[in-house]
Amino acid sequence: MRTERPVLSARWTELLVLNFPVPAELIRQFAPPGTEPDLHDNQAYASIVGFRFRGARLFGLPIPGHTQFAEINLRYYVQRCVEGEARRGVVFVKEIAPKRAIGATANWLYNENYITRPMRSNLRIAGSRLSTGDSIEYAWQTRSGRPHGSRLLRGLATRRWNRLAACVAAPLRLPPAGSFEQFIVEHYWGYVRGRDGRTREYRVLHEPWRVAPVDEVVWDCDLAATYEPPFAEYLAAPPVNALIADGSPIQLFRGRCL
Repeated sequence: MRTERPVLSARWTELLVLNFPVPAELIRQFAPPGTEPDLHDNQAYASIVGFRFRGARLFGLPIPGHTQFAEINLRYYVQRCVEGEARRGVVFVKEIAPKRAIGATANWLYNENYITRPMRSNLRIAGSRLSTGDSIEYAWQTRSGRPHGSRLLRGLATRRWNRLAACVAAPLRLPPAGSFEQFIVEHYWGYVRGRDGRTREYRVLHEPWRVAPVDEVVWDCDLAATYEPPFAEYLAAPPVNALIADGSPIQLFRGRCL
Protein backbone atom coordinates (compact mmCIF):
# COMPACT_ATOMS: atom_id res chain seq x y z
CA MET A 1 0.00 0.00 0.00
CA ARG A 2 1.42 3.38 -0.99
CA THR A 3 2.29 5.65 1.95
CA GLU A 4 0.73 9.12 1.79
CA ARG A 5 3.32 11.86 1.57
CA PRO A 6 2.83 14.93 3.78
CA VAL A 7 2.31 18.25 2.03
CA LEU A 8 3.80 20.20 4.91
CA SER A 9 6.09 19.23 7.75
CA ALA A 10 7.30 21.57 10.50
CA ARG A 11 7.39 22.10 14.22
CA TRP A 12 4.55 24.04 15.81
CA THR A 13 5.86 25.50 19.07
CA GLU A 14 5.00 27.98 21.84
CA LEU A 15 1.25 27.88 21.25
CA LEU A 16 -0.91 30.42 23.08
CA VAL A 17 -4.60 29.55 22.83
CA LEU A 18 -7.44 31.89 23.88
CA ASN A 19 -10.89 30.26 23.98
CA PHE A 20 -14.27 31.92 23.49
CA PRO A 21 -17.75 30.33 23.77
CA VAL A 22 -19.91 30.59 20.66
CA PRO A 23 -23.39 29.24 19.85
CA ALA A 24 -23.42 25.74 18.42
CA GLU A 25 -25.89 27.00 15.82
CA LEU A 26 -23.26 29.44 14.55
CA ILE A 27 -20.86 26.55 13.96
CA ARG A 28 -23.61 24.50 12.36
CA GLN A 29 -24.34 27.39 9.98
CA PHE A 30 -20.75 27.76 8.74
CA ALA A 31 -19.30 24.27 9.13
CA PRO A 32 -18.26 22.48 5.92
CA PRO A 33 -20.89 20.00 4.65
CA GLY A 34 -20.67 16.62 6.33
CA THR A 35 -19.34 17.99 9.63
CA GLU A 36 -21.11 19.05 12.79
CA PRO A 37 -20.14 21.11 15.85
CA ASP A 38 -17.77 19.43 18.28
CA LEU A 39 -18.88 20.39 21.80
CA HIS A 40 -17.42 20.22 25.28
CA ASP A 41 -20.07 19.98 28.00
CA ASN A 42 -22.65 20.98 25.37
CA GLN A 43 -20.80 24.20 24.53
CA ALA A 44 -19.13 25.17 21.25
CA TYR A 45 -15.92 27.21 21.19
CA ALA A 46 -13.79 29.30 18.87
CA SER A 47 -10.11 29.88 19.59
CA ILE A 48 -7.46 32.45 18.77
CA VAL A 49 -4.15 30.61 18.44
CA GLY A 50 -0.72 32.20 18.16
CA PHE A 51 2.31 29.98 17.55
CA ARG A 52 5.69 29.63 15.87
CA PHE A 53 6.33 27.67 12.68
CA ARG A 54 9.85 26.22 12.79
CA GLY A 55 11.66 24.23 10.11
CA ALA A 56 8.77 24.36 7.65
CA ARG A 57 9.13 22.14 4.57
CA LEU A 58 6.79 21.90 1.59
CA PHE A 59 6.78 18.42 0.03
CA GLY A 60 10.00 17.77 1.96
CA LEU A 61 11.83 20.86 0.68
CA PRO A 62 12.65 23.99 2.69
CA ILE A 63 11.44 27.23 1.14
CA PRO A 64 14.20 29.87 1.46
CA GLY A 65 13.12 32.70 3.74
CA HIS A 66 9.93 30.90 4.80
CA THR A 67 11.03 28.20 7.25
CA GLN A 68 10.58 30.22 10.47
CA PHE A 69 7.61 32.51 11.11
CA ALA A 70 4.72 33.25 13.44
CA GLU A 71 1.05 32.62 12.70
CA ILE A 72 -2.17 33.67 14.38
CA ASN A 73 -5.40 31.92 13.48
CA LEU A 74 -9.06 31.94 14.41
CA ARG A 75 -10.56 28.44 14.41
CA TYR A 76 -13.56 26.46 15.60
CA TYR A 77 -14.14 22.76 16.24
CA VAL A 78 -16.11 20.17 14.31
CA GLN A 79 -16.35 16.42 13.99
CA ARG A 80 -17.34 13.85 11.41
CA CYS A 81 -18.45 10.28 12.11
CA VAL A 82 -16.68 7.62 10.00
CA GLU A 83 -17.69 3.99 10.62
CA GLY A 84 -18.59 4.73 14.21
CA GLU A 85 -15.41 6.74 14.86
CA ALA A 86 -15.57 10.47 15.57
CA ARG A 87 -12.95 12.35 13.59
CA ARG A 88 -12.47 15.51 15.62
CA GLY A 89 -11.12 18.41 13.64
CA VAL A 90 -10.77 22.15 13.21
CA VAL A 91 -11.98 24.68 10.67
CA PHE A 92 -9.97 27.86 10.20
CA VAL A 93 -11.93 31.08 9.84
CA LYS A 94 -8.91 33.31 9.20
CA GLU A 95 -5.14 32.88 9.42
CA ILE A 96 -2.61 35.71 9.67
CA ALA A 97 0.98 35.26 8.48
CA PRO A 98 3.80 37.75 7.82
CA LYS A 99 4.70 36.79 4.23
CA ARG A 100 2.52 36.63 1.13
CA ALA A 101 3.96 33.37 -0.17
CA ILE A 102 2.81 31.55 2.96
CA GLY A 103 -0.79 32.57 2.51
CA ALA A 104 -0.77 32.12 -1.26
CA THR A 105 0.48 28.53 -0.90
CA ALA A 106 -2.05 27.60 1.80
CA ASN A 107 -4.91 29.26 -0.05
CA TRP A 108 -3.97 27.37 -3.23
CA LEU A 109 -3.52 23.96 -1.56
CA TYR A 110 -6.39 24.06 0.93
CA ASN A 111 -8.59 27.04 0.00
CA GLU A 112 -7.85 28.54 3.42
CA ASN A 113 -8.38 32.21 4.26
CA TYR A 114 -4.85 33.52 4.89
CA ILE A 115 -4.10 37.22 5.02
CA THR A 116 -0.69 38.92 5.22
CA ARG A 117 0.11 41.42 7.96
CA PRO A 118 3.27 42.74 9.61
CA MET A 119 3.86 40.50 12.63
CA ARG A 120 6.19 40.16 15.59
CA SER A 121 6.59 37.79 18.51
CA ASN A 122 8.26 38.06 21.89
CA LEU A 123 9.13 34.76 23.59
CA ARG A 124 10.79 35.01 26.98
CA ILE A 125 11.87 31.45 27.78
CA ALA A 126 14.47 30.85 30.48
CA GLY A 127 15.46 27.30 29.54
CA SER A 128 15.33 24.98 26.58
CA ARG A 129 11.62 24.23 27.13
CA LEU A 130 8.64 26.22 28.35
CA SER A 131 8.32 26.37 32.11
CA THR A 132 6.58 28.34 34.85
CA GLY A 133 7.21 32.07 34.57
CA ASP A 134 8.00 32.08 30.85
CA SER A 135 5.96 34.44 28.68
CA ILE A 136 4.65 34.45 25.12
CA GLU A 137 3.42 37.38 23.04
CA TYR A 138 2.24 37.52 19.43
CA ALA A 139 1.25 40.71 17.62
CA TRP A 140 0.10 41.81 14.20
CA GLN A 141 -0.46 45.22 12.67
CA THR A 142 -3.71 46.57 11.25
CA ARG A 143 -4.75 49.82 9.63
CA SER A 144 -8.11 51.44 10.30
CA GLY A 145 -9.79 54.75 9.62
CA ARG A 146 -9.28 55.07 5.84
CA PRO A 147 -8.43 51.65 4.45
CA HIS A 148 -9.76 52.43 0.96
CA GLY A 149 -9.56 55.25 -1.54
CA SER A 150 -6.49 57.07 -2.80
CA ARG A 151 -2.94 56.31 -1.74
CA LEU A 152 -2.96 59.58 0.24
CA LEU A 153 -6.09 58.59 2.16
CA ARG A 154 -4.72 55.11 2.81
CA GLY A 155 -1.62 56.76 4.21
CA LEU A 156 -3.78 58.56 6.77
CA ALA A 157 -5.13 55.28 8.14
CA THR A 158 -4.22 54.54 11.76
CA ARG A 159 -1.66 51.78 12.22
CA ARG A 160 -2.08 49.66 15.32
CA TRP A 161 -0.37 46.66 16.90
CA ASN A 162 -2.82 44.02 18.14
CA ARG A 163 -1.63 41.57 20.82
CA LEU A 164 -2.26 38.29 22.57
CA ALA A 165 0.04 37.43 25.44
CA ALA A 166 0.26 35.40 28.64
CA CYS A 167 2.65 33.90 31.17
CA VAL A 168 3.01 30.21 32.01
CA ALA A 169 1.40 29.73 35.45
CA ALA A 170 2.31 26.08 36.23
CA PRO A 171 4.46 23.22 34.92
CA LEU A 172 3.37 21.84 31.55
CA ARG A 173 1.72 18.40 31.62
CA LEU A 174 -0.33 16.20 29.31
CA PRO A 175 -3.99 17.16 29.80
CA PRO A 176 -6.25 14.68 31.65
CA ALA A 177 -8.56 12.56 29.52
CA GLY A 178 -11.89 14.28 28.99
CA SER A 179 -10.63 17.65 30.17
CA PHE A 180 -11.34 20.94 28.45
CA GLU A 181 -7.63 21.31 27.69
CA GLN A 182 -7.57 17.94 25.92
CA PHE A 183 -10.65 18.94 23.93
CA ILE A 184 -8.90 22.09 22.69
CA VAL A 185 -5.49 20.67 21.72
CA GLU A 186 -6.28 17.14 20.53
CA HIS A 187 -7.93 17.60 17.15
CA TYR A 188 -6.17 15.63 14.44
CA TRP A 189 -8.19 16.51 11.34
CA GLY A 190 -8.73 19.65 9.33
CA TYR A 191 -11.82 20.51 7.31
CA VAL A 192 -12.34 23.18 4.68
CA ARG A 193 -14.98 24.02 2.13
CA GLY A 194 -13.35 23.80 -1.30
CA ARG A 195 -13.86 26.16 -4.20
CA ASP A 196 -16.39 23.73 -5.67
CA GLY A 197 -18.41 23.73 -2.42
CA ARG A 198 -17.32 20.22 -1.45
CA THR A 199 -15.66 19.50 1.87
CA ARG A 200 -11.98 18.58 1.94
CA GLU A 201 -10.76 16.50 4.88
CA TYR A 202 -7.05 16.35 5.68
CA ARG A 203 -5.07 14.70 8.47
CA VAL A 204 -2.89 16.61 10.95
CA LEU A 205 -0.38 14.23 12.52
CA HIS A 206 1.40 15.11 15.76
CA GLU A 207 2.03 13.70 19.22
CA PRO A 208 -0.09 14.92 22.17
CA TRP A 209 0.95 18.32 23.50
CA ARG A 210 1.77 19.26 27.06
CA VAL A 211 -0.27 22.21 28.31
CA ALA A 212 -0.29 24.65 31.21
CA PRO A 213 -2.67 27.27 32.62
CA VAL A 214 -1.69 30.90 32.21
CA ASP A 215 -1.95 34.23 33.97
CA GLU A 216 -1.50 37.87 32.93
CA VAL A 217 -3.58 37.23 29.81
CA VAL A 218 -3.66 40.03 27.24
CA TRP A 219 -6.21 40.12 24.40
CA ASP A 220 -6.02 43.51 22.69
CA CYS A 221 -7.50 43.46 19.20
CA ASP A 222 -9.06 45.90 16.77
CA LEU A 223 -11.79 43.44 15.85
CA ALA A 224 -13.33 45.59 13.12
CA ALA A 225 -9.99 45.77 11.30
CA THR A 226 -9.22 42.05 11.64
CA TYR A 227 -12.32 39.84 11.75
CA GLU A 228 -15.73 39.87 10.09
CA PRO A 229 -19.17 39.22 11.59
CA PRO A 230 -20.57 37.09 13.01
CA PHE A 231 -17.47 35.60 14.67
CA ALA A 232 -16.03 39.02 15.56
CA GLU A 233 -18.77 39.79 18.08
CA TYR A 234 -17.92 36.70 20.14
CA LEU A 235 -14.29 37.82 20.43
CA ALA A 236 -15.22 41.15 22.06
CA ALA A 237 -15.41 39.71 25.59
CA PRO A 238 -12.32 38.40 27.43
CA PRO A 239 -11.59 34.71 26.75
CA VAL A 240 -13.20 32.32 29.22
CA ASN A 241 -10.10 30.13 29.17
CA ALA A 242 -6.51 30.40 28.01
CA LEU A 243 -3.69 27.88 27.89
CA ILE A 244 -0.17 27.44 26.60
CA ALA A 245 1.05 24.31 24.80
CA ASP A 246 4.63 23.39 23.99
CA GLY A 247 3.84 21.90 20.57
CA SER A 248 5.70 19.25 18.57
CA PRO A 249 6.70 18.21 15.04
CA ILE A 250 3.65 18.05 12.76
CA GLN A 251 2.73 16.71 9.34
CA LEU A 252 -0.15 17.98 7.21
CA PHE A 253 -1.50 15.76 4.45
CA ARG A 254 -3.31 16.75 1.25
CA GLY A 255 -6.44 14.83 2.15
CA ARG A 256 -9.47 14.14 0.00
CA CYS A 257 -12.84 15.54 -0.99
CA LEU A 258 -15.87 14.04 0.75
